[in-house]
Amino acid sequence: MALIKDPDRRDDPPRPLLEHLMALRDMLVFGAVAWVLCVIVCGCFSRCIFAWLQSPMDALAVRETGQALAARGPVDGVSVGLQIAFWGGTALSFPFLAFAVLRFVFPALTRREKATLLVILVVGTAFFISGVWLAYRETLPAMLSVFKKINVWIGMTSDVYFASDYMPVILKTLFAFGLVFQLPLILFTLGWFGILTSEAMRAKRRIAIVLAFVLAMVLTPPDPMSQIVMAIPLCLLYELAVWAVWFKETAGFRRKKAR
Repeated sequence: MALIKDPDRRDDPPRPLLEHLMALRDMLVFGAVAWVLCVIVCGCFSRCIFAWLQSPMDALAVRETGQALAARGPVDGVSVGLQIAFWGGTALSFPFLAFAVLRFVFPALTRREKATLLVILVVGTAFFISGVWLAYRETLPAMLSVFKKINVWIGMTSDVYFASDYMPVILKTLFAFGLVFQLPLILFTLGWFGILTSEAMRAKRRIAIVLAFVLAMVLTPPDPMSQIVMAIPLCLLYELAVWAVWFKETAGFRRKKAR
């Protein structure tokens, strides 16, 4: 109700510079501690995460024979565990890092801006999870299958797969999809704050579609299906951002006219 009654109110009384610096220090310390703790947690559960990340290997017909990923050397277990802990901890700590940043900047924002940022945070998290899920369920099996066929065509054996080679590809692909799905949300944020307009986004729609397919071609394996699986959602999200910005512009125009 407070947001509806006075959406442009600010709750940031004048404070000395030293107090702002102390708040910035607290934010950095909180974020660093949260990230370290999340990395430790993911490191403790690295075995379970490793088993989950092996699922796309079904496309290679390796797990059907009971064969697991092989170790190239005695330190491969440590290397893979650290990679899982780092990437997993970074993803897990995102809500805590976002909370630290929001706690620092919220006092300087209006109630309307606070509500907008909270919505963007929730939607951005949902988009990231959707991108990771799409990569895990659709893109990675197709990508690994294509890579196996290329290996066979070249004349190389595909009987043994090393964990130190497999895990970086899987982790980077998952994060690439998650981050790419943030691009439409970034455009929406720029449009929401008036940096972009819906008219300009409509004018660049064809360029955006081409860039979506180019980006999908770079980040996915060289088969049309995987590229379409990534490009089509990007185009739909771009169109959703255009309409969301248009709705915001229309609502703002109506408020000004009512005044």
